[in-house]
Amino acid sequence: MRSFDEIWKIAAARKGGDAAVEAALQFPKTKGEIAATPDDHFLALMTRCIFQSGFNWKVVEAMWPGFEAAFDGFDIGRCTMLHDEDFERLVSDTRIVRHGQKIRSVQENAVFLSELAREHGSAAQFFADWPADDMVGLMEILKKRGSRLGGNTGQYFLRFAGIDGFILSQSVVNRLITEGVVDKAPSSAKEKAAVQAAFNAWRVQSGRSLTEISRVLGISID
Repeated sequence: MRSFDEIWKIAAARKGGDAAVEAALQFPKTKGEIAATPDDHFLALMTRCIFQSGFNWKVVEAMWPGFEAAFDGFDIGRCTMLHDEDFERLVSDTRIVRHGQKIRSVQENAVFLSELAREHGSAAQFFADWPADDMVGLMEILKKRGSRLGGNTGQYFLRFAGIDGFILSQSVVNRLITEGVVDKAPSSAKEKAAVQAAFNAWRVQSGRSLTEISRVLGISID
């Protein structure tokens, strides 16, 4: 496995220099910023990522004001209490993408966030306190306790929420394969642990966030 500096040099050579790589990086929010985020914002982000998955992102973006109106601004309490009549109304609501299972996930994720709030004071505090060196563990929680938040959907939610972590895009996976971390897209617990260990090592070497490292790995292949 190459050092982070070596991978950075590959990315810089492909992108056109160090400054170009720096300009392409993304950065996580601080723990304080995450902790101050209203929980309904997390529900909105989860919903956006779920509806965009496997669909045209621009269509969802254009319809987003309709989503906000249809789901009462993603108020956690109201979305938790959605009942059968609400679902019947929502699956016929032309302001949103009428996908029954994805609509149902809004309620299920409102319940998930409510549970986190009861356990940790707020869902925001839970996300703020989660250690970056165990993002695989957080992804597993999203998959098991959340609704439709497995795989890249959960990873993009974390990225958009500003929570430090990596996205296992095809480019990032290809770099991990090249470095001998895995030999295919990680799916087993052992493979995911190897990915986390590699990111943790590069984090120590570079002093950079997992978000930045993830971006550099992708650029080194793109």
